[in-house]
Amino acid sequence: MAEEDRIEEGSGSLRHRGRTSGGESRWVDGSEVDSESPPWSLLDENENKEGFGSFRRRLVKKPKRVDSLDVEAMEIAGAYGHETKELSTWSTLALAFQTLGVVYGDMGTSPLYVFTDVFSKVKIESDVDILGALSLVVYTIALIPLAKYVFVVLKANDNGEGGTFALYSLISRYAKVNMLPNRQPADEQISSFKLKLPTPELERALSIKETLERRSSLKTILLLLVLMGTSLVIGDGILTPAMSVMSAVSGLQGAVEGFDTTAVVVVSIVILVALFSIQQFGTSKVGFMFAPALALWFFSLGSIGIYNLVKYDITVIKALNPAYIYFFFKKNSKGAWSALGGCVLCITGAEAMFADLGHFSVRSIQIAFTFVVFPCLLFAYMGQAAYLTKFPDSSERIFYDSVPDSLFWPVFVVATIAAMIASQAMISATFSCVKQAMALGCFPRLKIIHTSRKLMGQIYIPVINWFLMVMCVVVVSIFRSTTDIANAYGIAEVGVMLVTTTLVTLVMLLIWQTNLFMALCFPLVFGSIELIYLSAVLSKVLEGGWLPLAFATVFLTVMYIWNYGSVLKYQSEVREKISMDFMHELGSTLGTVRTPGIGLLYNELVQGIPSIFGQFLLSLPAIHSTIVFVCIKYVPIPVVPQEERFLFRRVCPKDYHMFRCVARYGYKDIRKEDHHAFEQLLVQSLENFLRKEAQDLALESGLHEMDLDSVSGSSRDYGTRGVVGNEELRIPLMQDTRSEAFYQEEASPALPSSVMSSDIDPSLEYELSALREAIDSGFTYFLAHGDVRAKKNSFFLKKLVINYLYAFLRRNCRVGAANMSVPHMNILQVGMTYMV
Repeated sequence: MAEEDRIEEGSGSLRHRGRTSGGESRWVDGSEVDSESPPWSLLDENENKEGFGSFRRRLVKKPKRVDSLDVEAMEIAGAYGHETKELSTWSTLALAFQTLGVVYGDMGTSPLYVFTDVFSKVKIESDVDILGALSLVVYTIALIPLAKYVFVVLKANDNGEGGTFALYSLISRYAKVNMLPNRQPADEQISSFKLKLPTPELERALSIKETLERRSSLKTILLLLVLMGTSLVIGDGILTPAMSVMSAVSGLQGAVEGFDTTAVVVVSIVILVALFSIQQFGTSKVGFMFAPALALWFFSLGSIGIYNLVKYDITVIKALNPAYIYFFFKKNSKGAWSALGGCVLCITGAEAMFADLGHFSVRSIQIAFTFVVFPCLLFAYMGQAAYLTKFPDSSERIFYDSVPDSLFWPVFVVATIAAMIASQAMISATFSCVKQAMALGCFPRLKIIHTSRKLMGQIYIPVINWFLMVMCVVVVSIFRSTTDIANAYGIAEVGVMLVTTTLVTLVMLLIWQTNLFMALCFPLVFGSIELIYLSAVLSKVLEGGWLPLAFATVFLTVMYIWNYGSVLKYQSEVREKISMDFMHELGSTLGTVRTPGIGLLYNELVQGIPSIFGQFLLSLPAIHSTIVFVCIKYVPIPVVPQEERFLFRRVCPKDYHMFRCVARYGYKDIRKEDHHAFEQLLVQSLENFLRKEAQDLALESGLHEMDLDSVSGSSRDYGTRGVVGNEELRIPLMQDTRSEAFYQEEASPALPSSVMSSDIDPSLEYELSALREAIDSGFTYFLAHGDVRAKKNSFFLKKLVINYLYAFLRRNCRVGAANMSVPHMNILQVGMTYMV
């Protein structure tokens, strides 16, 4: 916990959005306008059509303009490169080695139990049974992890991040399908993706986009699909430790006399409790052991497999002929269908290749799987099949029986370590999924502890950790057998894969704009295989398969209720926000006394003045001289660079001294800056904003005088029509860095000195001095505690969800001062209830 308090975002000091005097965009006045206004490029096209006179008149009349927050975001986003840096060959190989310990632990431990489960459904009566099962395993690994994930799904990443929420956030930036309430066009500018030139594929993509945006039912279905995938991943976090640890410990049953099922359960529970108890210390201290241990494990799998293959029956390589799959089903029919539930366990953890992408690179994961994991797994399964041809009665504990006697104890130790590492990876993935869901407003806010300064992806969520531990102990105690746990395990794995297939297909159509035939081949091939497996594992619902469905239902309900209630709460705040006319009637004193100091009012609005501010005005005898409305906002992208973090605008006229600050964070970002660092950053950014504002207003005033002189000259030469010359086009509304040198060279000689030096502006000096005085008086944090209640005439289900379930989640989640990381000594809190 001490380390948590010391972690600050970024390296060293926090950077601020400083801007030089030659700013890259014009300041736009802070009048409250719609954030859904068109981008500047669209305005430029319209103005070219309307003529230069209309363009100048629109400036003079100051009509409804583009949101200043969007302008600031576009200013930085255009200059910031989001492309992933190319890694050297050695760096890529080093990352590929590290993936063995993080990504492939789950899949690497599958040889412990795959054939045991398969042949519990089908009895070995001939070589057809062994070769058919082996052929099923080989082609399942080749098609799903290798063909689907390695060569297709890994490319559908969101600026280097993977997982169901990454796919959802990527889709939501191309179409307004996300259910997040505070979306802005400014957030889309962070993406590095651009639309292509007009093509038939683009027309189809636009048609799909319009359909998704027009039908709210499709948005809800898409959200539920993503939440279901995330719920199943969390279910994996419960089943993986139980399955892996029990499979490893069960090896002692034949090696130690009197070691029965009860002993397996007790030892497994002890290991699980120890595993979850050390989570609070983080994985950074033992992380360097993961990759070597798993590398040794894969080496053992491959070596033992080759040994058994050569010693017992090398002819099992005939299973590479897929015809044996047909013979297997022809001979066993219903039994073969049931055995698919065990066969699918050979690809458990395939989703981890995509979910853990943010810690590595696409190339490193591809190299590790293609050249290490895939061949070692093939040799392991072939070796076990060769052993079964000579000892068909050993299927119940095939892995340990196939290990040479002299190597049993070393392999047992390595297998137990590998099982714990596989569990560790899935537990960490569960923490990451919950954090992403929280960041996107789909999970109640919980306490998050960052356990490493260097690896920001290593987090610890105490509530989730102890919940997973209790559930794992319950699962092991009730089922007492890896066979029954395997039935539950398969449903969770196949369900996540189907969700990924659906989302990647939508990405191919909407974003990649792939050829229609190729885009449809992806779900037809892989989706059909996964549906076949799903039908097999669903047949085991009564034999343990109900467990992941129950877990998924609970988590899905919690996430959807939280999202539904949060959206209604935000909509209520937008509907009841204070009008600007009312603020103007109050005057700059706000109807009370203004005392020195800075008041930071935290709220969720990105537009308008929250109604809770009116409650503060009614409750307090005085209000601070400077008010900043701070909106901590998570946007649907992985990481927001520090340069794009903060957006500022002025609210009301200058003498009100009221501002808005939108602090944007991605779902992979962390918020660990202490309040002193945050205050310093905010003040620096606010001072820069004031200087930029004064400079741009002076520049606009100077250019306006030049325009009037130009109009007068044009009137003398061309009559009284007032046509503006072409020189006006040489000073665009928005100007990038490439044209800045030309701009200064052309405009500087004609501008007065007051335009070039904003430091002598008396109004700016007055406002800066007032700000410094307010800083000296200190900061006060205004926290708005808004509650929602269903109206009396609402449906019973809505009353149940809002008044009881959502209210229960809000009461028990991490809110207020703890969530905002603000000092308790400087807090003022006011509550307000919204009827929805």
